[in-house]
Amino acid sequence: MSQAKVDRYKEEKKNREKIMKKQKLEWTLTKLGLGVFGVVLVGWVAIAAVQRANMQDTIVTEVRDYTVDTSALDEYLSSLVEE
Repeated sequence: MSQAKVDRYKEEKKNREKIMKKQKLEWTLTKLGLGVFGVVLVGWVAIAAVQRANMQDTIVTEVRDYTVDTSALDEYLSSLVEE
C-alpha cells in the first residue's frame, strides 16, 4: 500500500466512531422526515376526501323533465310492420 492509502486508512480508523455516529444521525433524520411526510400526505388525502364528501352533500342539482311526442314515429313503425 502506498503511504497515502495508509494515512487515509489510519485517519478513517481514528474517526470511525464519529463517522458512524454521523451516519446514524443522518439515517434517523431521514426516517423521521419520511415519517412526517407520510403523516402529512395521509392527512391531506383524508381532509380532501372529507371536504369532497361534504361538498357533494351541498350541491344542488336541477332536474328537468322532458316529454317527447312519439306518436308519429309509432305510426311510421307500425306502417312498416303491416307491409
